[in-house]
Amino acid sequence: MEEEEGKKDFASRIVKLLPAISKPEYKQSLNQRLKWTGIALLLYLLLSWIIVYGVDVSASFQQFRFFEIVLGSKFGSLMTLGIGPIVTGGIIMQLLVGSKIINWDTTKPEGRRKFQTWNKFLAIVLAFVEATAFVLSGALPVRNTLPIILFVILQLAAGGLIVIILDELVSKWGFGSGVSLFIAAGVATQLIIGLISPLSAGGRVAGGLPGFIFSLLNGNSSLALAYLIPVITTAIVFIIVVYAQHIKIQIPLAFSALRGFGRTWDLKLLYTSNIPVILTAALIANIQLLGRIGATVTPDGLTCSLMGCFDQVGNAVSGAVYYLSAPGGGSFHNSLLQQIIFGTLVPSEVIRALTYTLFLAIGATIFSVFWVNTAGMNASAVAKQLDSVGLQIPGYRKDVAVMEAVLNRYIPPLSVLGGLAIGLLAAFADLVGAIGTGTGMLLTVMIVYNYYEQLQHEKLDEAHPLIRKIVGE
Repeated sequence: MEEEEGKKDFASRIVKLLPAISKPEYKQSLNQRLKWTGIALLLYLLLSWIIVYGVDVSASFQQFRFFEIVLGSKFGSLMTLGIGPIVTGGIIMQLLVGSKIINWDTTKPEGRRKFQTWNKFLAIVLAFVEATAFVLSGALPVRNTLPIILFVILQLAAGGLIVIILDELVSKWGFGSGVSLFIAAGVATQLIIGLISPLSAGGRVAGGLPGFIFSLLNGNSSLALAYLIPVITTAIVFIIVVYAQHIKIQIPLAFSALRGFGRTWDLKLLYTSNIPVILTAALIANIQLLGRIGATVTPDGLTCSLMGCFDQVGNAVSGAVYYLSAPGGGSFHNSLLQQIIFGTLVPSEVIRALTYTLFLAIGATIFSVFWVNTAGMNASAVAKQLDSVGLQIPGYRKDVAVMEAVLNRYIPPLSVLGGLAIGLLAAFADLVGAIGTGTGMLLTVMIVYNYYEQLQHEKLDEAHPLIRKIVGE
């Protein structure tokens, strides 16, 4: 016990030495929260255009597109690490607490405080670790002098610390989560480019709609189909995700002190929302990054390490890193569906699709179960929350243990089914080649939809007319 308290004090002391955002001392209006959210997003986008001194500005980072989307980053800029340190720290804490290696009761305020403190401490440490890994693995081409290398690492780590502060700003003063906000902003940019940009990218028009029109005008029906498929699959993924958000079980609740008054509580299929797939996608991104550390160039031009080989462009071609990435390297122009339609599919890509799907599905399921237990969403925590506001389930006596027993019929199965469903849905979106990567598109739709649902529960009397119009009031 004393050792555990010492660890807590150690982490707390380190965290207190760093800049932090304190909670507001008064209840903010919706307009104020939206303002702070907008400020944090604007700062994040501006910092993503500041190039790190010492990095080769002519380098191409196309092979890191998956990193940029799932980690909300932009390679070569101060935002190279993106939300990577925060999410990776969360993964480590989820595994340690969820597996009971660290036995903290996160349903209690003290347990949650410990979890959040150590999560932030790990994120700070990982900002420096990941910055070092990015430079030493060659992910960022840096001038090969020790002072420049150290200076680049410090700049990248500083960017990671800024993201931690911006995430706190959104969580405490803004609206929603900074992690989700930054992912959505990055994917939205890619989505707009992938849909309507007429600019050329790699010898072909970037946007699906302009590319489809230009190809038809030039009489190239095959190329027109190649451009149209990602647009169609993106729309299909959007519809499926919105539909999945509406699959729910309604639990009737009644106020014990006021007869005749009650409400229903919606238990969604996607009970843990997009958190499991964010953690799983970040884990895949970290595995791919580790696969580049210690790599050497072979005589045939491949860059190989113990975890696999990469071609000259930087795409995985063999090993664990190959089988834990989407077919076609995550490019919607070369997805599994495109390969099937145009007859270019090879057996290794089929195996790759299966291993990638299994990893996403199993990983999301595990993280979903862990998240329910560490985020105060399990039956015990929910029963106590409902009882504290005077609610009970009609037909059962007013007792926390009874309510917990009823909720246990639904919450544990939903945590498993929801995690499995979101993992399979993310894999499906990647395999059919949704624009902005399937995983990125899935996350963005869910994030935007969650924001929409949160706005529906807010008092919109003082909100901007545009916000009221979007919500439908």
